[in-house]
Parts: sequence; C-alpha cells; structure tokens
Amino acid sequence: MRTPPSPRARLRRLGAASAAAGLLATLLATGSAVATPDPGDAPVQGTVSTEQAADARAAIRSGEIPGVDEIVHTKNIQHLANVPKNALKGLNTDIAFQGTYAFAGNYDGFRIFDISDPKAPRSVAEVLCPGAQNDISVSGDLLFLSTDSSRSDDSCASTSQPASVKESWEGVKIFDISDVTAPKYVAAVETACGSHTHTLVPQRKDVYVYVSSYSPSAAFPDCRPPHDGISVIKVPRKAPEQARVVGFPVLFPGEGPDGGGNPGAPTNPGVSKTTGCHDITVLPGKDLAAGACMGDGILFDIEDPEHPRVIERVQDNVNFAFWHSATFNQKANKVVFTDELGGGSGATCNAEVGPNRGANGIYDIVGKGKKRDLVFRSYFKIPRHQAATENCVAHNGSLIPVKGKDLMVQAWYQGGVSVWDFTDSARPKEIGHFERGPLSATTLSVGGSWSAYYYNGHIYSNDIAKGLDVLKVSDRRTDPAARVRMHELNVQTQPDYFEDFED
Repeated sequence: MRTPPSPRARLRRLGAASAAAGLLATLLATGSAVATPDPGDAPVQGTVSTEQAADARAAIRSGEIPGVDEIVHTKNIQHLANVPKNALKGLNTDIAFQGTYAFAGNYDGFRIFDISDPKAPRSVAEVLCPGAQNDISVSGDLLFLSTDSSRSDDSCASTSQPASVKESWEGVKIFDISDVTAPKYVAAVETACGSHTHTLVPQRKDVYVYVSSYSPSAAFPDCRPPHDGISVIKVPRKAPEQARVVGFPVLFPGEGPDGGGNPGAPTNPGVSKTTGCHDITVLPGKDLAAGACMGDGILFDIEDPEHPRVIERVQDNVNFAFWHSATFNQKANKVVFTDELGGGSGATCNAEVGPNRGANGIYDIVGKGKKRDLVFRSYFKIPRHQAATENCVAHNGSLIPVKGKDLMVQAWYQGGVSVWDFTDSARPKEIGHFERGPLSATTLSVGGSWSAYYYNGHIYSNDIAKGLDVLKVSDRRTDPAARVRMHELNVQTQPDYFEDFED
C-alpha cells in the first residue's frame, strides 16, 4: 500500500472547542447566519448559436419538446409534490434517506425534509456550509458531507479561494444528526485532492468512508498525477472527532508520472485520463464494489474494507468519455456504469451525439471470486431528444427493488427522470419518464434532476434549480417494490433489499 499523499493543509478536527469558537454549521432556520453562499454556485449558463436557439423554439412550438418549465410525464408516473429552494441558493446535488427523512445536498450546504407524508414534504432544517459539491450520506447519528473545492479552512464559514493557493482545505465534514432539526458539526478530515464524492462502508462500531477524488489539472499544487487511488477514512461511531485517514489503496498501479489507468488522449482521443475515481458503489453484503474511475470501470473486493483489491478492470475507448457512477443489480451479476459525457453541463441527448455516448453501459459479471469478468452487453440512453439549451446526460439513479427484475430509476439532468428495465441486459427499455421543459429556449442553463432515487414506495428527485420533486410510479412491473421498506438508504452503499426490509 502506498503512503497517503500529503494533504494540502494540516488535518483539523472540530470538537467542542471549535464549536465554542463559532465554527459550527449555521442552521438557517435560526436566522443566525455567519456565512454567505458563494456567488459562483449559481446555475451555470452558456451560449448557444442563433440557429440552435431557433431550433429549440421551433421544437417547443411543434410539441417535440415541452415548453419552458412545462411538466410532462407518462401516465404511469404522478408528480405528487415539489419543494422549491429556500435559503440555499446553490446547485442541488445528491440525496440520502433515513426513516421518514430525506437529506438533500446543495453546493451551499444541505437541507433536511420530513417525508412522512410524501405528498407534502416539510423542511425541518437548512444548514449553510458552502463547499462544492456537498455529496451527502447518513449512517446512524452521523451525516457526511464532501468538499471538493478550494476553501480557506474547514469551517462552515469558509470562503472559496483559487486552487493554486497551497494553504487550502478540502475533504469530508461530519455532522451529528441525532436531532435532525439541529445538526451539529463535529469533525472534519482532510483528504488528498479533496472529496468529490464518498461512499460509506458501515460496520457496527465504525464507519469506513471511501473518498473518491481526482486530479483535474496541474493547477492544484498537491493534487497532481499519479493520484491513482482512494482515501479511506475510519470513523468511530461513538467518537467521530477521532475520524482519520487510515490508508490510500492504489487501484491503478503503474510506472511513470501518471501511474496506471487509462492514459486518455492522445492514445485514446475523447476519453478522460484516469487520475482517480469519480464514484464508488459498494455491496457490503457481498464484499463487492464497483468503481467509476474517469477512463476505467473496475470491480473490487472489499472483504477487508481498509485494503480493497481490484478484481477486474474494463475500458470503453469508443463511446465512454467519463466513467461517472455504478449500480449493481440485486443478484450482483450485472453492473450499470454511466458515462457523464460533457461533465453534466453539455447538451448530449440529441441525434448528433447518438444513443451510445453519454449513456449507460450495461455489463454482466461473469465468473466467481477473483476470476470475475465484466462483459459488455448494451447501452441505454433515454429515447427522447432534448434541446440544445438543455444539459442532458446519464447521471445518478437507484434500483427499484422487485424480485426477479432489474429495474432502475435515473436522473438525466434536464432530460428528466427515467424508469427503465435492464432485466434483459442486451435489450434494456424505458417504461416511464418525468421531465420539465428547458429552463430557457435561448440559453444553455444548467439544471434538471441531479439524483433520482426510489425509497419506500416513492421516487425523490433533487432538481438542481427547481428543488425537491416527489414522484409516484404506478405500474404492474414496479408496484411490488412498494412492499420493501428501508430504514436507511445511501444509494452508493447498496443494500440487500430483500433482507434489509420490513413488510
């Protein structure tokens, strides 16, 4: 195992003394704000050509695409509720669930919803704690938040600063949510290259956190290739202030300045060079994980959570630009990888890009133990073309738990929310969808569903610009899933739905 790379600044842990010094998260519901959202966290806008804008307007007039902000959906999906943004003005991001609560990330912090009545979600807390992209997870009384932007310090009053500044902080923040109406910031762990996303491997006494991050450029002084592994944090449940990095397992060993992994261009034009992982999904019940790592997809064994071992590695240098996320089916004999072509800000759901790029890649897992292989079967992409003013590409989704079927709900940014079936991994098909029309018919404004997950009978979508949407799918193929009742769900910590549930 390689020694963990030196972080950008010293590790800092926040405890009672820090809280007394005013470094606790700001609970906006109290009105005692001590920090302000970053102005750079407003939705990204880009220009489109005059011809593209005219095409978008024509498509709206003809009914080919919905009108600006118009909601459309198939008959088997109902739109039950929407809760707009409130105090947090940044981009909405990921979602986690526990009991009757949903925890929704935002570039400016996170928001907690009471979803005991899915038709009327109620906001119970908003925490201002800027730090893109605030990927979020929960386990017991602990909430975890990823920071992957250069910050002045690890407090919730930190400010953004140029990535070239050496004394910067990035990593994972930990909150106590034993009282969901008043989360308390209790610890922070700095990690090499920050934390773009993270994945929990929960155990009885401790929680392991797999931190995914990558080196985007030489502008980050302590985040340069080879950054070919993940940081592993160990968090004692009863003493989270003792959380620390316990290892940096290398997933892409290799010689040379870039280490192993996909070399990207010019060897593989249009493909990202692998300098870390974007996201990891674990199946703790099967000691298995799948990593989406820029130019590579990997399968690895996590029987020893501090020392994961790669079993299989696969590349797609024809159609995959950026391996973004992974989802296992329930039997763990398939995995769906997503390609975030364009980084989530591009219009890629159109005839020009085609059906195989910016899509899902469905792989069968063949073999057993250390001899498992990933075998490509097909691509799946939503069948509806979107306007040039709509960012659209495969993004975060989850299984819809039905025995004997492989069903999934998935976010496609402004492409909306798709419900689809990959039971036949060679012939996937969509069975329902929900979407809004473009945010603009003249400007490419980033918005749409960041994450769409199925939890206890409903679909929850965190729309970047529009807030939390609650959907209900009513279809004979998906209806049996409503009997599966989870106590907690972090989608990247994939449960065994048919053991960890109540009727």
